Amino acid sequence: MISTATSIAQQKFNNCIMNASGVWCSDEKELTIIDNSAAGTFVTKSGTLQPREGNPSPRYFETSWGSINSMGLPNRGLDYYLDFVQKLQQQKRQKHYFISCTGFNVQEDLLLLKKITDADFKGIVELNLSCPNVPGKPQTGYDFATVDMILKNVFENYAGPLGVKLPPYFDIVHFNQMAQILNKYPLAYINCVNSIGNGLYIDDEKEQVVIKPKNGFGGIGGDYIKPTALANVHAFYQRLDPKIQIIGTGGIKNGQDVFEHILCGASMVQVGTALMKEGPDIFERLTQELKTIMQAKGYSKIADFKGKLKYLA
Repeated sequence: MISTATSIAQQKFNNCIMNASGVWCSDEKELTIIDNSAAGTFVTKSGTLQPREGNPSPRYFETSWGSINSMGLPNRGLDYYLDFVQKLQQQKRQKHYFISCTGFNVQEDLLLLKKITDADFKGIVELNLSCPNVPGKPQTGYDFATVDMILKNVFENYAGPLGVKLPPYFDIVHFNQMAQILNKYPLAYINCVNSIGNGLYIDDEKEQVVIKPKNGFGGIGGDYIKPTALANVHAFYQRLDPKIQIIGTGGIKNGQDVFEHILCGASMVQVGTALMKEGPDIFERLTQELKTIMQAKGYSKIADFKGKLKYLA
Protein backbone atom coordinates (compact mmCIF):
# COMPACT_ATOMS: atom_id res chain seq x y z
CA MET A 1 0.00 0.00 0.00
CA ILE A 2 1.59 3.28 -1.13
CA SER A 3 0.69 6.38 0.87
CA THR A 4 1.28 10.05 0.03
CA ALA A 5 0.01 11.12 3.47
CA THR A 6 1.97 13.61 5.52
CA SER A 7 1.71 15.81 8.59
CA ILE A 8 2.51 19.45 9.33
CA ALA A 9 2.41 20.86 12.86
CA GLN A 10 1.15 17.50 14.18
CA GLN A 11 -1.88 17.77 11.89
CA LYS A 12 -2.37 14.89 9.45
CA PHE A 13 -3.18 15.17 5.74
CA ASN A 14 -4.09 12.26 3.48
CA ASN A 15 -2.08 13.73 0.61
CA CYS A 16 1.11 15.81 0.55
CA ILE A 17 -0.02 17.88 -2.48
CA MET A 18 -2.06 21.09 -2.25
CA ASN A 19 -2.52 24.47 -3.95
CA ALA A 20 -0.20 27.43 -3.58
CA SER A 21 -1.70 30.56 -2.07
CA GLY A 22 -2.91 32.82 -4.86
CA VAL A 23 -4.12 30.03 -7.16
CA TRP A 24 -7.67 28.64 -7.13
CA CYS A 25 -8.31 30.11 -3.69
CA SER A 26 -9.76 33.59 -4.15
CA ASP A 27 -13.36 32.80 -3.12
CA GLU A 28 -15.67 30.12 -1.71
CA LYS A 29 -16.37 28.58 -5.12
CA GLU A 30 -12.71 27.99 -5.94
CA LEU A 31 -11.83 26.79 -2.45
CA THR A 32 -14.75 24.35 -2.44
CA ILE A 33 -13.56 22.83 -5.72
CA ILE A 34 -10.05 22.38 -4.27
CA ASP A 35 -11.55 20.94 -1.09
CA ASN A 36 -13.42 18.33 -3.13
CA SER A 37 -10.40 17.47 -5.30
CA ALA A 38 -7.59 14.99 -4.63
CA ALA A 39 -5.56 17.74 -2.90
CA GLY A 40 -4.72 17.01 0.71
CA THR A 41 -6.06 20.40 1.79
CA PHE A 42 -5.98 24.02 0.66
CA VAL A 43 -4.46 27.33 1.62
CA THR A 44 -6.49 30.51 1.16
CA LYS A 45 -5.49 33.61 -0.73
CA SER A 46 -3.33 35.83 1.46
CA GLY A 47 -5.92 37.81 3.37
CA THR A 48 -5.35 41.44 4.31
CA LEU A 49 -7.19 43.55 6.89
CA GLN A 50 -9.41 45.03 4.18
CA PRO A 51 -10.45 43.56 0.81
CA ARG A 52 -8.18 44.58 -2.07
CA GLU A 53 -8.81 44.89 -5.79
CA GLY A 54 -5.15 44.35 -6.60
CA ASN A 55 -3.28 45.65 -9.61
CA PRO A 56 -4.86 46.59 -12.97
CA SER A 57 -5.21 43.95 -15.71
CA PRO A 58 -3.64 42.31 -17.57
CA ARG A 59 -1.68 41.15 -14.54
CA TYR A 60 -1.09 37.45 -15.28
CA PHE A 61 0.42 35.90 -18.40
CA GLU A 62 1.26 32.27 -19.19
CA THR A 63 4.38 31.36 -21.11
CA SER A 64 5.63 28.04 -22.46
CA TRP A 65 8.01 27.81 -19.48
CA GLY A 66 5.75 29.13 -16.75
CA SER A 67 4.10 32.43 -15.94
CA ILE A 68 4.61 36.04 -14.97
CA ASN A 69 2.24 37.89 -12.68
CA SER A 70 1.82 41.11 -10.81
CA MET A 71 -1.46 40.52 -9.01
CA GLY A 72 -0.99 43.00 -6.17
CA LEU A 73 -2.67 40.88 -3.47
CA PRO A 74 -6.29 40.93 -4.67
CA ASN A 75 -8.34 39.27 -1.94
CA ARG A 76 -11.65 39.46 -0.09
CA GLY A 77 -10.14 40.26 3.28
CA LEU A 78 -9.11 37.90 6.06
CA ASP A 79 -12.58 37.85 7.65
CA TYR A 80 -14.09 36.35 4.49
CA TYR A 81 -11.66 33.43 4.45
CA LEU A 82 -11.88 32.84 8.18
CA ASP A 83 -15.67 32.62 7.99
CA PHE A 84 -15.56 30.16 5.11
CA VAL A 85 -12.93 27.86 6.62
CA GLN A 86 -14.76 27.77 9.93
CA LYS A 87 -17.95 26.68 8.17
CA LEU A 88 -16.01 23.84 6.57
CA GLN A 89 -14.40 22.82 9.83
CA GLN A 90 -17.80 22.55 11.45
CA GLN A 91 -18.81 20.12 8.70
CA LYS A 92 -15.52 18.18 8.49
CA ARG A 93 -13.94 18.17 11.91
CA GLN A 94 -11.18 15.76 10.86
CA LYS A 95 -9.83 17.94 8.04
CA HIS A 96 -7.27 20.70 8.54
CA TYR A 97 -6.79 23.87 6.50
CA PHE A 98 -4.27 26.67 6.03
CA ILE A 99 -5.17 30.37 6.32
CA SER A 100 -2.72 32.74 4.63
CA CYS A 101 -2.47 36.34 5.74
CA THR A 102 -0.21 39.31 5.15
CA GLY A 103 0.03 42.78 6.63
CA PHE A 104 1.96 45.75 5.33
CA ASN A 105 3.72 46.26 8.68
CA VAL A 106 4.11 44.40 11.95
CA GLN A 107 1.12 46.18 13.49
CA GLU A 108 -1.11 44.85 10.71
CA ASP A 109 0.37 41.36 11.07
CA LEU A 110 -0.53 41.38 14.75
CA LEU A 111 -4.06 42.62 14.05
CA LEU A 112 -4.56 39.83 11.52
CA LEU A 113 -3.31 37.21 13.98
CA LYS A 114 -5.59 38.63 16.69
CA LYS A 115 -8.55 38.16 14.34
CA ILE A 116 -7.49 34.55 13.83
CA THR A 117 -7.10 34.00 17.59
CA ASP A 118 -10.48 35.59 18.34
CA ALA A 119 -12.11 33.40 15.69
CA ASP A 120 -10.78 30.28 17.45
CA PHE A 121 -9.34 28.99 14.18
CA LYS A 122 -8.10 25.40 14.56
CA GLY A 123 -5.91 25.09 11.48
CA ILE A 124 -2.49 26.37 10.46
CA VAL A 125 -1.58 29.98 9.66
CA GLU A 126 0.77 30.92 6.82
CA LEU A 127 2.21 34.41 7.25
CA ASN A 128 3.26 35.72 3.85
CA LEU A 129 6.60 37.54 4.11
CA SER A 130 7.26 37.50 0.40
CA CYS A 131 4.77 39.26 -1.85
CA PRO A 132 6.90 40.83 -4.63
CA ASN A 133 4.10 42.51 -6.59
CA VAL A 134 2.73 45.37 -4.52
CA PRO A 135 4.00 48.65 -6.00
CA GLY A 136 6.06 50.65 -3.51
CA LYS A 137 6.30 47.77 -1.03
CA PRO A 138 9.58 45.82 -0.78
CA GLN A 139 9.65 42.11 -0.03
CA THR A 140 9.84 41.75 3.74
CA GLY A 141 11.72 38.47 3.41
CA TYR A 142 14.81 40.24 2.09
CA ASP A 143 15.07 42.51 5.13
CA PHE A 144 16.51 40.10 7.69
CA ALA A 145 16.30 42.49 10.65
CA THR A 146 12.63 43.14 9.91
CA VAL A 147 11.89 39.41 9.63
CA ASP A 148 13.50 38.89 13.03
CA MET A 149 11.48 41.74 14.54
CA ILE A 150 8.21 40.50 13.02
CA LEU A 151 8.71 36.93 14.23
CA LYS A 152 9.64 38.12 17.71
CA ASN A 153 6.41 40.12 17.92
CA VAL A 154 4.32 37.41 16.31
CA PHE A 155 5.35 34.69 18.75
CA GLU A 156 4.91 37.00 21.72
CA ASN A 157 1.27 37.43 20.67
CA TYR A 158 0.19 34.30 18.80
CA ALA A 159 0.19 30.75 20.15
CA GLY A 160 -1.21 28.67 17.28
CA PRO A 161 0.75 26.70 14.65
CA LEU A 162 2.27 29.15 12.18
CA GLY A 163 4.56 29.01 9.18
CA VAL A 164 6.04 31.67 6.92
CA LYS A 165 6.09 31.98 3.13
CA LEU A 166 9.56 33.04 2.03
CA PRO A 167 11.01 34.56 -1.12
CA PRO A 168 13.79 32.73 -2.93
CA TYR A 169 17.33 33.29 -1.69
CA PHE A 170 20.35 33.03 -3.97
CA ASP A 171 23.43 33.19 -1.76
CA ILE A 172 24.77 30.62 0.72
CA VAL A 173 25.43 33.41 3.23
CA HIS A 174 21.76 34.39 3.04
CA PHE A 175 20.65 30.80 3.67
CA ASN A 176 22.86 30.80 6.75
CA GLN A 177 21.66 34.17 8.02
CA MET A 178 17.97 33.47 7.49
CA ALA A 179 18.19 29.99 9.01
CA GLN A 180 19.84 31.48 12.10
CA ILE A 181 16.85 33.82 12.49
CA LEU A 182 14.20 31.17 11.79
CA ASN A 183 15.73 28.73 14.27
CA LYS A 184 15.12 31.22 17.10
CA TYR A 185 11.35 30.77 16.86
CA PRO A 186 8.81 27.94 17.27
CA LEU A 187 7.79 27.93 13.62
CA ALA A 188 5.70 25.01 12.40
CA TYR A 189 7.15 25.25 8.92
CA ILE A 190 8.56 27.46 6.20
CA ASN A 191 7.23 27.58 2.64
CA CYS A 192 9.82 28.10 -0.06
CA VAL A 193 9.60 29.63 -2.49
CA ASN A 194 7.37 32.42 -3.63
CA SER A 195 7.86 33.59 -7.21
CA ILE A 196 11.16 35.13 -8.29
CA GLY A 197 10.40 38.83 -8.11
CA ASN A 198 10.60 41.40 -10.86
CA GLY A 199 11.21 39.35 -13.95
CA LEU A 200 10.29 40.66 -17.39
CA TYR A 201 8.66 38.82 -20.29
CA ILE A 202 8.42 40.36 -23.75
CA ASP A 203 5.95 39.80 -26.60
CA ASP A 204 8.39 39.67 -29.54
CA GLU A 205 5.75 40.41 -32.16
CA LYS A 206 4.49 43.55 -30.43
CA GLU A 207 7.85 44.46 -28.88
CA GLN A 208 6.12 45.14 -25.59
CA VAL A 209 5.64 43.75 -22.12
CA VAL A 210 2.78 41.34 -21.44
CA ILE A 211 1.41 42.63 -18.12
CA LYS A 212 0.35 46.15 -17.19
CA PRO A 213 1.46 46.77 -13.57
CA LYS A 214 4.96 48.05 -12.87
CA ASN A 215 5.63 48.48 -16.61
CA GLY A 216 5.70 44.72 -17.08
CA PHE A 217 7.79 43.64 -14.10
CA GLY A 218 6.33 40.66 -12.26
CA GLY A 219 6.89 37.48 -10.31
CA ILE A 220 8.16 34.49 -12.30
CA GLY A 221 6.72 31.02 -11.68
CA GLY A 222 6.64 27.59 -13.28
CA ASP A 223 9.52 25.68 -14.89
CA TYR A 224 11.74 28.75 -14.67
CA ILE A 225 11.98 28.55 -10.88
CA LYS A 226 12.14 24.82 -10.11
CA PRO A 227 15.96 24.67 -9.66
CA THR A 228 15.83 27.72 -7.39
CA ALA A 229 12.95 26.24 -5.40
CA LEU A 230 14.72 22.90 -4.95
CA ALA A 231 17.89 24.68 -3.83
CA ASN A 232 15.97 26.68 -1.23
CA VAL A 233 14.12 23.62 0.07
CA HIS A 234 17.32 21.64 0.47
CA ALA A 235 19.42 24.51 1.82
CA PHE A 236 16.92 25.13 4.61
CA TYR A 237 16.42 21.40 5.22
CA GLN A 238 20.16 21.24 5.93
CA ARG A 239 20.11 24.26 8.25
CA LEU A 240 16.82 24.35 10.15
CA ASP A 241 15.90 22.73 13.42
CA PRO A 242 14.15 19.45 12.44
CA LYS A 243 11.04 20.68 14.27
CA ILE A 244 10.59 23.28 11.51
CA GLN A 245 9.15 21.48 8.51
CA ILE A 246 9.28 22.63 4.90
CA ILE A 247 6.61 23.05 2.25
CA GLY A 248 8.14 23.06 -1.23
CA THR A 249 6.67 25.33 -3.89
CA GLY A 250 7.95 26.12 -7.35
CA GLY A 251 7.95 24.46 -10.75
CA ILE A 252 5.79 21.45 -9.89
CA LYS A 253 3.89 20.12 -12.91
CA ASN A 254 4.39 16.33 -12.71
CA GLY A 255 5.00 13.57 -10.19
CA GLN A 256 8.76 13.71 -10.68
CA ASP A 257 8.76 17.34 -9.59
CA VAL A 258 6.84 16.42 -6.44
CA PHE A 259 9.28 13.57 -5.77
CA GLU A 260 12.29 15.88 -6.12
CA HIS A 261 10.89 18.48 -3.72
CA ILE A 262 10.35 15.76 -1.10
CA LEU A 263 13.78 14.25 -1.81
CA CYS A 264 15.23 17.70 -1.06
CA GLY A 265 13.42 17.80 2.30
CA ALA A 266 9.85 19.00 1.78
CA SER A 267 7.12 17.45 3.93
CA MET A 268 4.41 18.84 1.65
CA VAL A 269 4.27 20.57 -1.74
CA GLN A 270 2.17 23.35 -3.22
CA VAL A 271 1.27 23.76 -6.90
CA GLY A 272 0.83 27.20 -8.49
CA THR A 273 1.41 27.86 -12.19
CA ALA A 274 0.58 24.31 -13.31
CA LEU A 275 -2.66 24.41 -11.28
CA MET A 276 -3.56 27.69 -12.98
CA LYS A 277 -2.94 26.14 -16.39
CA GLU A 278 -4.53 22.72 -15.82
CA GLY A 279 -7.13 23.21 -13.10
CA PRO A 280 -7.83 21.13 -9.98
CA ASP A 281 -7.85 17.80 -11.84
CA ILE A 282 -4.06 18.13 -11.68
CA PHE A 283 -4.05 16.87 -8.10
CA GLU A 284 -5.29 13.42 -9.08
CA ARG A 285 -2.71 13.19 -11.87
CA LEU A 286 0.19 14.36 -9.69
CA THR A 287 -0.75 11.95 -6.93
CA GLN A 288 -0.91 8.96 -9.27
CA GLU A 289 2.38 9.92 -10.93
CA LEU A 290 4.08 10.25 -7.54
CA LYS A 291 2.75 6.86 -6.44
CA THR A 292 4.01 5.26 -9.65
CA ILE A 293 7.50 6.65 -9.01
CA MET A 294 7.42 5.52 -5.39
CA GLN A 295 6.32 2.02 -6.38
CA ALA A 296 9.09 1.74 -8.97
CA LYS A 297 11.66 2.78 -6.36
CA GLY A 298 10.29 0.55 -3.61
CA TYR A 299 9.03 3.37 -1.37
CA SER A 300 5.73 3.00 0.48
CA LYS A 301 5.61 6.39 2.25
CA ILE A 302 7.22 9.80 1.80
CA ALA A 303 9.34 9.37 4.93
CA ASP A 304 11.24 6.65 3.03
CA PHE A 305 12.92 9.25 0.84
CA LYS A 306 12.26 12.68 2.34
CA GLY A 307 15.47 14.68 2.61
CA LYS A 308 17.63 11.79 1.37
CA LEU A 309 19.22 13.61 -1.55
CA LYS A 310 22.59 12.07 -2.42
CA TYR A 311 25.79 13.93 -3.30
CA LEU A 312 28.64 13.04 -5.60
CA ALA A 313 31.57 11.38 -3.88
